[in-house]
Amino acid sequence: MSKSIPGNHKHMTQDNRVTIEKGLDTGTSLRKIAETIEKDPSTVSKEIKKHRTLYAHNAFNESPNKCALSRDCKRKHLCGDSRPSCKKLCYTCSHCNRICSDFIPKSYHCDLLDKAPFVCNGCHKKNHCRMDKYYYKATTAFRQYRTVLVESRTGINISEADLKVLDELVAPLILQGQSPYTILNNHPEIGLSEKTLYNYIEQGALSVKNIDLPKKVAYKVRNVHKTEINDSRVFEGRTFNDYQEYMKAHPDTPVVEMDTVVGCEGSRKVLLTLHFACCSFMAAFLLDSKEAKRVEAVFDSLEKKISTIEFCLSFPLILTDRGGEFAHPDVLECGIDSVIRTSIYYCDPMCSWQKPHCEKNHEYIRKICPKGTSFDDYTQYDIDRMMSHINSSPRESLGGLTPYALAEMMLSKTLMKAFGLRKIAPDDVILTPDLLKK
Repeated sequence: MSKSIPGNHKHMTQDNRVTIEKGLDTGTSLRKIAETIEKDPSTVSKEIKKHRTLYAHNAFNESPNKCALSRDCKRKHLCGDSRPSCKKLCYTCSHCNRICSDFIPKSYHCDLLDKAPFVCNGCHKKNHCRMDKYYYKATTAFRQYRTVLVESRTGINISEADLKVLDELVAPLILQGQSPYTILNNHPEIGLSEKTLYNYIEQGALSVKNIDLPKKVAYKVRNVHKTEINDSRVFEGRTFNDYQEYMKAHPDTPVVEMDTVVGCEGSRKVLLTLHFACCSFMAAFLLDSKEAKRVEAVFDSLEKKISTIEFCLSFPLILTDRGGEFAHPDVLECGIDSVIRTSIYYCDPMCSWQKPHCEKNHEYIRKICPKGTSFDDYTQYDIDRMMSHINSSPRESLGGLTPYALAEMMLSKTLMKAFGLRKIAPDDVILTPDLLKK
């Protein structure tokens, strides 16, 4: 396109095509139409020829003879000896076109269609013309354009060899429980978007399928549990509204969300999770039972490992639900030397969304320990191994960083050492039940 032509030089819009149709109906030249829509005349010309629609000539009351020479033809007896008594001119016979060696099909093409404007929209003879006609219709042209635009973007835009290399890299990592985002974040050399990778899996181009993607599986409706703490005096000054008021006055206070993950029915052991909202880092502790004294023992053990001061700095505020294992906030808040080490606040009943980071991160645990899994056969070493893999998985919400990498920068080294977790190489991260198979 000439640089002197204004406009955005992008695809034609439906409004552009309506302008072209109106211009053709009124007999406006292609150059004038092009100036109106700010396109090059050659662009308008190509658009018309590409998207014009053929309307076959009207065959009503038409002669059955389709030979172009029929009007001047005087031939007789083409049938030979089979009909010696026939006196008619052959062009009047229904067999003429089939047996005549000089037959030339009659053309219904109009020579005016070979030059601008290439259509019959503005022709004053079109109502009684017996030739084939071409018309330009804006709606039809735009529909054809959209069809080509969509079809040109379907399919797999990658060579067979490159697709095989991609499958060899991606499929094993998907089967390890890693998401497409995690894989692309750890392997920028792939050069594809997350949506494209999902499309390849959806279209069956890779050896893994949608069933191998945990997020593609629909979640069941969760069972709703009411508060397990009967003594309402526990919540005085510790409600979610109190938490919000405190955060308004102290917005920079680090928040730790606490919860438990239970196993299958009949399983005694449960997981106590501590989620640091500032870096999406989560630690988990295996409890022998879902009792308040087990949670208190974890708090006391952590305080001994990192010191009371370090505990106060690392856990200034803890937000949890109203489970029976958290029924003694005074004991949790007061340390082994009767020093206040933290503040406990409770979410409202049946409002797990009030601590969304912790609930969201439990999805990673459920990838490795699906619902119905018993924790009775696991040790704390197994749980630490699981959390090491979970915290080494990059998160889109963290700009591609892993919770472990952020925790190393934001949490104290003493605390990180007390958790006993380690960094896992990107391609070694496993987020499936195979990780803890005995």
